[in-house]
Amino acid sequence: MTSVKEFFDRKTSTLTYVVYRKDSKDAVVIDPVWNFDAASGALSTSSVDQVTDFLSSHSLNLHLILETHAHADHVSGAQKLKETFPRARLLIGDRIIEVQKTFKELYNLSDSFRADGSQFDGLLKDHEIVRAGQMEFKVLHTPGHTPACCTYVFKGLAFTGDGLFMPDSGTGRCDFPGGNAHTLFQSVTTKLYTLPNETLLYPAHDYQPGGRPLEFSASVEKHKKENIHLQVTTSEEDFVNFRQERDSQLAAPQLLWPSLQINIRGGRLPEAESNGVSYLKIPLKI
Repeated sequence: MTSVKEFFDRKTSTLTYVVYRKDSKDAVVIDPVWNFDAASGALSTSSVDQVTDFLSSHSLNLHLILETHAHADHVSGAQKLKETFPRARLLIGDRIIEVQKTFKELYNLSDSFRADGSQFDGLLKDHEIVRAGQMEFKVLHTPGHTPACCTYVFKGLAFTGDGLFMPDSGTGRCDFPGGNAHTLFQSVTTKLYTLPNETLLYPAHDYQPGGRPLEFSASVEKHKKENIHLQVTTSEEDFVNFRQERDSQLAAPQLLWPSLQINIRGGRLPEAESNGVSYLKIPLKI
């Protein structure tokens, strides 16, 4: 039987998951966080350490680190996890190449940055079946928030990234480069909402609207009936109009520029300069 342990980074409202089997000790980690303070430039492993401690204390064999997409609101902790678990492979959807090409241009990166997905240990195709020891899951490409978004579907469980949040938080925004509200509508209605109603959906964030306690899963059936942005009766036109109007009023995520130039590198810092220090670039609008 597959078990799930959640970890919550309150500063970025990010949920990291360890998906594992108690009998075989097989495990995967989804969306790990490397804590970053934008004001000081300091990085810490407090969130990764919690995950590492759990894996070690339960004697789990970490096979895979899965990214649901290249996050714009936190720095990936994948490489820090790999320092402790060097055999773990880092995987992401194969459309990450589109995201890399877009942000290579936006950051004006040199030719030394290869926009070919080679920063990851493997790229996942839509409907691909992946094994991790005795665990198995299916990859669903669920673009719309970004072109490279994936959902990972285990038996009775699915990890939706930023496509769907909790029902009282709705869906992810669609105004990032390559995002598209029409595409997200199709991803949710033709893929996520066609999973069995009892399937539990686990989002990459919980924003705790109204100050409610942390929640991190809801059934497909509950989303269909109660998701505040996209229910099974919502028309594509209504959803797209809502999403476009709402997104036009949203500020950019605070960590957008710092996080993406690390995350498109698979969680690696930009190459250190002659003084041994890595620097992050932020394009200015004048």
